[in-house]
Amino acid sequence: MEKRFNYEQLFAFTVTVLEAMGHSKADAKLGAEVLISADLRGVDSHGVARLRGYIRLWEAKRMNAKPQVRIEHETPSTATVDGDSGLGLVVAPKAMQIAIEKAKNVGTGWVAVNNSNHFGIAGYHAMMALEHDMIGIALTNATPTTAPTFSKQRMLGTNPIAVAVPTGSQPAFVADFSTTAAAVGKLEILQRKQKDAPIGWLQDKEGVPTHDAHGLKSGGSLLPLGSDREHSSHKGYCMGAVVDILTAVLSGANYGPWVPPFLAFMPMPQNPVGKGIGHFVGAMRIDAFRPAADFKLNMDKWIDAFRKAEPIDPKNKVLIPGDLERDFSQDRMKNGIPLLPAVVDDLQDIGKGFGISLI
Repeated sequence: MEKRFNYEQLFAFTVTVLEAMGHSKADAKLGAEVLISADLRGVDSHGVARLRGYIRLWEAKRMNAKPQVRIEHETPSTATVDGDSGLGLVVAPKAMQIAIEKAKNVGTGWVAVNNSNHFGIAGYHAMMALEHDMIGIALTNATPTTAPTFSKQRMLGTNPIAVAVPTGSQPAFVADFSTTAAAVGKLEILQRKQKDAPIGWLQDKEGVPTHDAHGLKSGGSLLPLGSDREHSSHKGYCMGAVVDILTAVLSGANYGPWVPPFLAFMPMPQNPVGKGIGHFVGAMRIDAFRPAADFKLNMDKWIDAFRKAEPIDPKNKVLIPGDLERDFSQDRMKNGIPLLPAVVDDLQDIGKGFGISLI
C-alpha cells in the first residue's frame, strides 16, 4: 500500500543526501527541487525513486558532486556548455539559465550541453522560461534502450522533448513526453507492482513484442513512439534521432549506442565518441516575435477552443498538455506524495547508508 510523504519531508531528505555526497547546499537544493518536481507532477518514474541511480553514478565516480559548469564556446544567442560530469539535475537548470539570459539580450538563447548526466524530467527545465514570458524547450539523450524501426539493436534512448508556452489567464501549455512508446521508469513502476507491460511498449532480444516488464534486462528493447511500422514507429524513431543529434552530435556528447547508461545492469560502452550525455535547451522571448500580451491572449483562445472540442465520451474531456500534471501538483502539495512500499524501503536504505532518517 502506498504511503504519502509531504513535499518538505522529501525535499529535506533529498537535500541532505545530496549534501552528504559532496554537493554544495545550493546545488543540493536545486537538484532536490528538480527531482521532486517529478513526483509532484505525477511523473513518479523520474522522482525520488531515481535517487538510488544518482547515488550509483556517484559511487562509480561517474558523477562529480562539485562540477565547474563552464561555457566552452558561445555567440550572442548560442553556447556549448561542459557540465564537468555533474548531476544533470543541476547542470541542465544552469544551462537553461544561460539560454534565458541570452534570450533577454538578443531574443533567443540556445545551449547545447555535453559531459552531463541524467537530468530528471525535461519539463522542469523548459518551464524555467515561463516566468520570463519566454517559450522554453528542453531535450536530452539517454541510456540506449530503444531499437530503431526494423532493428533488434538498442541504439537510442527515450530521448524526451519538453516545450513550455506562457499564457495569459489560462494555465501554461506544458508538453513533456518521451519519443518512445513508454519510458524506462514506467517499466520500473510495473516491476515494483509485479505487473506485465502492455504489448507495444517493448520487444524481446529477437525483436518479438513482449509483455515482460523486465525485458530490458534480458536483452530486449523499448519501441519508438508508434510501437511498430504500421502504427508509425518510424515517426517516433525520427523524433528520437533528432533529439540525439541536437543534444549530443551538436554538443560533443556521446550519442546513439555510446551514451553511458543510467541503468545499473547495462555495461559502459567501449570507445566513447564524446563526453557524458547531452542536453539541448532553448528560450525564446515572445516579444522578439510579437507583443507578449497579444500572444498570450491568443494562447488563451487556443486553449479555450481545444477545451471546448466535442469529446467522444463526455466523461473524457479534451485535455491541454500540462493539465494532468498541474492537477497532480495541487493534490500532492495538499495531501502528500504517494510512494510505493518498494520506493520507501529503498529510501530508508539510502538513509541508513548516509546516517539520515527519512521519517
